[in-house]
Amino acid sequence: MDRSLQTTSAYPLLDTIRSPADVRALNARDLAPLAAELRRFLLESVSRTGGHLSSNLGTVELTVALHHIYNTPHDRIVWDVGHQTYAHKILTGRRERMSTLRQYHGVSGFPRRCESEYDTFGTAHSSTSISAALGMAVAARAQGVKRHSIAVIGDGAMTAGMAFEALNNAGVEDADILVILNDNDMSISPPVGALNKYLTRLLSGQTYNAARRAGAKVLELAPSLKEFAKRAEEHVKGMITPGTLFEEFGFHYYGPIDGHDLDALIPTLENLRELPGPKFLHVITKKGYGYKLAEADPILYHGVGKFDHLAGIQTAKGAGKLTYTQVFGDWLCDMAALSDKLMAITPAMREGSGMVRFAQEYPTRYFDVGIAEQHALTFAAGIACEGMKPVVAIYSTFLQRAYDQLIHDVCLQNLPVMMALDRAGLVGADGATHHGAFDLSYLMCLPNIVVMTPSDENECRQMLYTAYLHEGPSAVRYPRGSGPGVPLQSDMRTMPIGKGELRRSGNGEVALLAFGAMLTPALAVADEFDASVANMRFAKPLDTALVLGLAQRHAVLVTLEENALIGGAGSEVERLVNDARLACRVVRIGLPDRFVDHGDPAQLMAEVGLDEAGVRAQVRAALLPLDAG
Repeated sequence: MDRSLQTTSAYPLLDTIRSPADVRALNARDLAPLAAELRRFLLESVSRTGGHLSSNLGTVELTVALHHIYNTPHDRIVWDVGHQTYAHKILTGRRERMSTLRQYHGVSGFPRRCESEYDTFGTAHSSTSISAALGMAVAARAQGVKRHSIAVIGDGAMTAGMAFEALNNAGVEDADILVILNDNDMSISPPVGALNKYLTRLLSGQTYNAARRAGAKVLELAPSLKEFAKRAEEHVKGMITPGTLFEEFGFHYYGPIDGHDLDALIPTLENLRELPGPKFLHVITKKGYGYKLAEADPILYHGVGKFDHLAGIQTAKGAGKLTYTQVFGDWLCDMAALSDKLMAITPAMREGSGMVRFAQEYPTRYFDVGIAEQHALTFAAGIACEGMKPVVAIYSTFLQRAYDQLIHDVCLQNLPVMMALDRAGLVGADGATHHGAFDLSYLMCLPNIVVMTPSDENECRQMLYTAYLHEGPSAVRYPRGSGPGVPLQSDMRTMPIGKGELRRSGNGEVALLAFGAMLTPALAVADEFDASVANMRFAKPLDTALVLGLAQRHAVLVTLEENALIGGAGSEVERLVNDARLACRVVRIGLPDRFVDHGDPAQLMAEVGLDEAGVRAQVRAALLPLDAG
């Protein structure tokens, strides 16, 4: 390509890339400069939009190498979780739209099949990539299509049982799959040097593998000698590589290699592309690579808002409104000081769940079990069996992954496991994969559980205390961000389980029954309709007396919840009224029967009609039949 006309551009190489075909057309010597431009563009772009930064900076060279070697999208690349795919999006024709990243109707922060043919599998929850890539490889084999399937998975995601289930299956399927372990929790140590690079290229090369296959055929005639040779090979490889475990799964293991060294990545991937069967490549990368501030603090720069990338993220000063996450984190430490039975568990979400201070002050009672939500719940159940009080801090969207354990190991045995469900409702820029849209529906149908929905910060604190003292399964679900600004009481008091409160007694035709944060818009519109307003507090058990009392006084009950309407709290209110054979009509307001996209939370709430204007309009519509009559 003639780039003489591009000399004034800040990105002379990147400007020539419209698709991965352009990356494949580059000379090998141009790949490192392209990676440097790509990293610079990525940093400047994300600093203007916000998004995941450290993880993306760490996979630039790997992304360039994969698209240079493999014929994408014919060859399938599945990115685990997907918060490291910004460089992939830039190289696959979405560079011009990166200014809309994670914004309403803009580019998603995760891979989406509907967004690009290069996004071969939609991800955002971890540890699914190997299963998906294996499925693609098996399907290609069944269809007689020559295609490579590559799963790129991080070391954190490898802690989940699902990843090992997939490895176990892939080994026996003998499918043409490459699993790349992006190990960014480890420094590039001496084994990742010239000798190890040479050994990895040797082990992945045609000569070594041809000799290996030929030797295997000869040794078939002498089983005892074959077993000796196999053990000898594993012993020798075990001295120079940490891949014995993956070899036992039936994979040919290669690495570790420096994931930022294109001179190591390119020839290794070229060799692996020509080898059949399951292969495992271990690459070492550094989160935040190439941006010193992110390298020094990859957690701070993991998920960022808009910031000046030259100055770095500036820590905000001054006290603003408390977030619900902070309320939980402070309560957890206060409760631990009062109760030596408290033990706190997180599936790899210490910072996100507000547990940093607890981990520092109570290290022997803090357990980060890795990205293993299923294990977290059953682990908590085991703790509860022995008379201790486990608190599982988990996002609403991630509790879905442990639903069987919640039913079978916690609720069926009626164990006092308390769940602090953060990010309930719409979470904003992370989109459909992270919205806590279903927890009321999937929790309320379970026997023995108590489900609480705080409407403000202080109520959240008191409900956490109530849930902790409850001798059975419990969940307190609270939204992302801050509440209405209600100050916290210094003391903690239990709340009567299953009892709501009447916040406004009206004489109009309608009563508004609000669950959780929906109390705020309910109170805001109540005066217009002279409506009664109930803060329901508990989704399960419902305050039956409060519901039926309001149904007898009003012609219409309107339920409000930031949860899917199907199977939600409003459905249970409607059942109560119908079973009592009351003439009152129930109108349910909540999330529609579709996946809500990403965007600013206020925009999303307006889109689904859960902001003040939307609630007002829906209440008016509910009263129209009465006015017409």
